[in-house]
Amino acid sequence: MKFTDGLWQLRPGVTALYAAEAYDVVTGEGEIGVTAPTAVIRRRGDTLNRPVLSLKLSSPLENVIRVRVDHHVGGGEERGFELVGAEDGHGAVKADGANGTTLTSGSLSATVAPGAPWNLSFHGDGRPLTSSGHKSIGYFRLAADAQVDQGPAGTERSPVHLAQQLALGVGEVVYGLGERFGPLVKNGQTVEIWNADGGTSSEQAYKNVPFYLTNRGYGVFVNHPGHVSFEVGSEAVQRVQFSVAGESLEYFVIYGPSPKQILERYTALTGRPARLPAWSYGLWLSTSFTTDYDERTVTAFIDGMAERDLPLSVFHFDCFWMREFNWCDFQWDPRVFPDPEGMLARLHARDLRVCVWINPYIGQRSPLFAEAAERGFLLRRPDGPVWQWDLWQAGMGLVDFTNPDATRWFQSKLRALLDQGVDAFKTDFGERVPLDVAYFDGSAPERMHNLYTHLYNAAVFEVLEERRGRGEAVLFARSATAGGQRLPVHWGGDCGSSYESMAEVLRGGLSAAFSGFSFWSHDIGGFEGTPDPGVFKRWVAFGLMSSHSRLHGSSSYRVPWAFDEEAVEVTRLFTKLKLRLMPYLFQAGVEAHRTGTPVMRPMAMEFPGDRNATYLDTQYMLGPDLLVAPVLTPDGTVEVYLPEGTWTNYLTGERVAGGRWRTERHGYTSMPIYVREGAVLPIGARDDRPDYDHLDGLTLRVYPGADGETALTVTGPGGPAVFTVRRSGGEVSISSSASGWTYELA
Repeated sequence: MKFTDGLWQLRPGVTALYAAEAYDVVTGEGEIGVTAPTAVIRRRGDTLNRPVLSLKLSSPLENVIRVRVDHHVGGGEERGFELVGAEDGHGAVKADGANGTTLTSGSLSATVAPGAPWNLSFHGDGRPLTSSGHKSIGYFRLAADAQVDQGPAGTERSPVHLAQQLALGVGEVVYGLGERFGPLVKNGQTVEIWNADGGTSSEQAYKNVPFYLTNRGYGVFVNHPGHVSFEVGSEAVQRVQFSVAGESLEYFVIYGPSPKQILERYTALTGRPARLPAWSYGLWLSTSFTTDYDERTVTAFIDGMAERDLPLSVFHFDCFWMREFNWCDFQWDPRVFPDPEGMLARLHARDLRVCVWINPYIGQRSPLFAEAAERGFLLRRPDGPVWQWDLWQAGMGLVDFTNPDATRWFQSKLRALLDQGVDAFKTDFGERVPLDVAYFDGSAPERMHNLYTHLYNAAVFEVLEERRGRGEAVLFARSATAGGQRLPVHWGGDCGSSYESMAEVLRGGLSAAFSGFSFWSHDIGGFEGTPDPGVFKRWVAFGLMSSHSRLHGSSSYRVPWAFDEEAVEVTRLFTKLKLRLMPYLFQAGVEAHRTGTPVMRPMAMEFPGDRNATYLDTQYMLGPDLLVAPVLTPDGTVEVYLPEGTWTNYLTGERVAGGRWRTERHGYTSMPIYVREGAVLPIGARDDRPDYDHLDGLTLRVYPGADGETALTVTGPGGPAVFTVRRSGGEVSISSSASGWTYELA
């Protein structure tokens, strides 16, 4: 939200109070408290009728500093995010007279300068990161007719807001803020953190995360699960501003200095992604959304994949596995699936896993609606009746996941499906959450809007872990917020079926990666409409070079032979390529679980010092060593940037010098996939399934690199095996306690 009218004036109807000085600084064990009057206090009388802002600095984790700003504290603590890694006592305080008072946590420090003007500065390893200076902490009052931007649709304007501005340096760029489909670099944008079902072609987002990081070596996480408005070098071009409604604002500054280290600490604070089973990395095939299907249709698809030698791992049943108007009643439509247990057993006999679509809404026609309403399991309006509307499902209500009994009831319906043989759930929706409701636990609706989807996904994931075990639970989730990365997989939502849509989806995935999400997928071929064969074939290559891969559409099927015979060839080639890469991809997933580094990495994350990578959003690194540039043009032309070093084309073996841009042209059975200098790629022995013993018949493909020693880990069914790779004078030797492997020089 913008409060100012240029540099000097406020917008009509806005009054502002700014932290003017550090009047009083109180130190405690690992924390600093500051009284910041909204005018410089020159004499005793200046303290009368003078509002103050109270600040508290502490450290919940090494290299992380928490800043809390309060105007009035009598309202108590508002609901924030679950900070699973937060602990007390990580900071050390030092008061240094005229130089200010400093809180240090690891290599990160925050210094409050004494007196006026107000200044709070952050340093990493002694290097300036960012600062909060003159007119940077503001408490704003809005008149009823204040000429400020309206918030997201459905929100009411609060009469008071707190805002913090942090300085941006020359050349400093901002990434993150959730899965956003516009430019990867957020400078110059206004970003509203508010989950919405807006598709991939708008400024709205399904996964809004109030966390950003910059190329200066730090990140900022705002601990507010409701609406947060970011002005990223827009209202004040030298600053990032974030504002929230109400009397308090809490944020964390997280030091890296590298992007991976920032994400490692951010995910230590908010949670690391669960480890995923190998079968989830294989190809998923969907019924699509509004298409007609029954068991015969499903069987025909699966037979068609097998006949064409197209390895398939998961079959997904979208909405209409349940009867229309009944979503969600968790019951198979008996008109088209009269024997669901038998059908699921037949699919399992073909070595397939099964995923079914669900959402947290219950249509009025569903027999479950009356039960849930009577037992108080649905969100209610403040005046008592169940909240309902007709958008999506007629008369639908929403399960209240703040009610433990409602959550257990919802989970019981999922257990019945798991008992039938379902293996995974696509947790769709969760964004359309009203504000004119009362929650069971008294949570403020504004605070719950984004957080609702996290409670929903967590309830489903908990059941999967309970029944399938840790490391076997898999969601296919659309909406999320901070902390949602703990519950993978997430997919990019509803996109078009064009090259432009493919590009915007890719930008969304890169933005999600900068926001802490390690596992990500998208609708291969696009969701809305039907892609032409060229778009489909290009998207197949892109989709199978993602961490997770699903063929899905809206009103048309996505089986490859529905497009042309070459689409079958392309699907076969890239599916088998991915399955051979499973030892590499699965290990990247293990590292994501361990450190929070995503499987799919923006170039600026993997090469943070390379200015060519700063704005690059048309290619990415898949794991640490594979560079992938999807083909986004009808004629197959690709502009790809290779950083410094010697790169090897994975498909052809061609060596290419890096540090430059290349223009290439590719047929449908090719795309730019380059291997980084010095890489040792673990290549599996099978290309028919993802969940094989990755150590049995393993080949280590050694690419040219400098002399030295490196370690490589590959995880098999018995656990990880470590390979020590030594290079000297062009000679390579590898040692490991594992057996049954070989190596080859690329």
